[in-house]
Amino acid sequence: MKISIIVEGKTEKAFIPHLRRYLEGHLSGKMPKLDPLPYDGRIPSGDKLKRLVNNLLSDKADHVIALTDVYTGSQPIAFANATDAKNKMRNWVGDEEKFHPHAAQHDFEAWLLPFWSYIQGLAGHNRGAPKGKPESVNHNKPPSYHIKEIFRVGTCRKDYVKTRDASRILRDNDLFVAVSECPELKAFVNTILMLSGGNIIP
Repeated sequence: MKISIIVEGKTEKAFIPHLRRYLEGHLSGKMPKLDPLPYDGRIPSGDKLKRLVNNLLSDKADHVIALTDVYTGSQPIAFANATDAKNKMRNWVGDEEKFHPHAAQHDFEAWLLPFWSYIQGLAGHNRGAPKGKPESVNHNKPPSYHIKEIFRVGTCRKDYVKTRDASRILRDNDLFVAVSECPELKAFVNTILMLSGGNIIP
């Protein structure tokens, strides 16, 4: 089985290798080929997304997943929340049962917030985690802002770099912790598990 995943380029480098490692532990003998298609910046929208999905399905992909951030940094705001993002992508692509829209609410870094104590150690600062559940941190100060800030004020003397620091956070921690605390991440992982004949995470 081949699953194409349309994703922002830096997220692909920081996340997909660790997602593969996690899934391999749950899909023994059933692991699909995950084929990421990275974009620099936002993934396509409207008819461009529809054409891309159709092209991927025509080019031997069994299924296509689109993974977007809710917070894209654009003005006006593209998506109100993850549900809005998924609904818009579904409407753009149309009634294609092999297309599966997903969103990180509000950005990919929400899935790193469950590892805040580890982030404190990397950054060299004891600043507290943002209040509320990881995926409730919103457009006003998206999760990436909080991680960039603790690196900025910490003693590590380095700025947060997604491809380096997010990868390290995920490498040294159990992704299941984030899956347990982040419903949108769980939904994304469960789509892959379901398509691959694995057991979904309740």
